[in-house]
Amino acid sequence: MTASEVQRSASVGTPVNPPAAPANGFATSATASYAAGRARGYSTGRALRPSTKVLPEHARGHNRALVLQTLYAEGQQSRADIARETGLTRVTISDLVADLILEGLVVETGQREDARPGKPATLLDLNREAFQIIGIDLSAYETFRGAVLDLDGQILERAELPLAGATGEDATATVIALVESLVARATLPVLGVGVGSPGVVDLAGVVLSAPNLGWSDEPLQQILAARFGVPVLVSNDANAAALAEHSFGDANADMMLIKVGHGVGAGLLLDGTPLFGSRFAAGEIGHVVVGTDGGAECVCGKHGCLETWLATPRLRAALAAASSETEQNTILREAGQRLGIALAPVVGALNLAEVVLSGPTELLDGPLAEATIETLRARTMAEFHGDLTLRMTTLGEDIVMRGAAVMVLSGQLGVS
Repeated sequence: MTASEVQRSASVGTPVNPPAAPANGFATSATASYAAGRARGYSTGRALRPSTKVLPEHARGHNRALVLQTLYAEGQQSRADIARETGLTRVTISDLVADLILEGLVVETGQREDARPGKPATLLDLNREAFQIIGIDLSAYETFRGAVLDLDGQILERAELPLAGATGEDATATVIALVESLVARATLPVLGVGVGSPGVVDLAGVVLSAPNLGWSDEPLQQILAARFGVPVLVSNDANAAALAEHSFGDANADMMLIKVGHGVGAGLLLDGTPLFGSRFAAGEIGHVVVGTDGGAECVCGKHGCLETWLATPRLRAALAAASSETEQNTILREAGQRLGIALAPVVGALNLAEVVLSGPTELLDGPLAEATIETLRARTMAEFHGDLTLRMTTLGEDIVMRGAAVMVLSGQLGVS
């Protein structure tokens, strides 16, 4: 049985009111300052998308995002359609739409063909040709990958640079070079740059700890924003992947996504809200010791961390040294069991119904996934967790880059 065969099979952010992007496609200092201060809508502990009206003092910014989210999710709508969908008055909608048209965020697409009497309604849509987004994925152990994406999360251009064992300042220089090449390929104004990085990342985009890249207190967001003059958002790669699964995949509002690459991490959504933790380390399961029987030494200095069993380079090396397919299956099953051991307390504590795996399909989908779900079910109460399901992501290797785009969309426009 594969993870797909045990599968069962979306709400982003604090609404914002960003300054309009200039015609040259790069942020003004006001836009960059805004991004640094408020464009973290996806990370403030609120539900991912606006869905209801709010208090008067917050109303205008929230309602702008509500209109944009309706158009983003539903496509072409009339002003009356938006009023019905959002619960806002037609006067409010007309006022908001007028401003959004002036800012170039909303466009009129023509009149609806309507059999009803009277003047046909004018249809509106989010201006999907207004901006492009740069998404960066730093989670692989051999390369840094990136893409130019449109506002619907579709990849338009790709680029990658070999990591070649770079750490510290050299790794940062590689990120800068990758972003530089992608900004040059953008054909529309750049709404922002989103980066998914391994390790613990705070809400200011500082990589507090990424042992595999030799980063400690690396102000990556600040470095990139200063270099490129566009809004930049940096978050943990697993958190970015969870956002992508929520916006573009098949995720439930409550789910845990396990990202396997250079290391192992997890992204959590609870009732559509990202969970970061008091010290920004929620989901850092890679350096949790699993079992009491020791194990290989981890880059963090401990022995038997989950990464020593499951991280892509470690797992590939173990499989390459195996002498038979049977031995390889044993290695994969043991890695799955260790993952199940790490996840069982989390699943039990949060009553999660779904776990999503993201990483090399040939490693994760099969014996490893089977052993993980078996271990989870064996270690949790069947009465409450018997219907727990585990599946591979449907977004493949692009998941972090697309999640990075969601970060920008949510932070800058309040949509996803």
